[in-house]
Amino acid sequence: MAKKAAKQLKKPMNKTQILTEVAECTGLSRKQVDSVLSSLEPIIKQHVKKGSVGSFVLPGLLKVKAVKRPARKAQKNVPNPFKPGETMNVAARPASMKVKVLPLKKLKDMV
Repeated sequence: MAKKAAKQLKKPMNKTQILTEVAECTGLSRKQVDSVLSSLEPIIKQHVKKGSVGSFVLPGLLKVKAVKRPARKAQKNVPNPFKPGETMNVAARPASMKVKVLPLKKLKDMV
């Protein structure tokens, strides 16, 4: 199918508008496009869940990574960066897993 010219948007598209736009560009029905996007969710989950590879790449657009944040010990009398001369106490934080989304080259070139 022929690609439509990129147009300026005044506000972000909602899910329905995105599905309609992709359906028009690809010639697929909205239901088919919705099922394709819905099928990405379990695939991404398989890649980033605990004990798995830890990253998923949507070719050319983005990379989704699971990143481990280490635990932080509690600290007392740390200088407050927002109020010079004052000190504060920093609470302990347990280790956790965070999701990081990184843009790839094609996405960076779009901006």
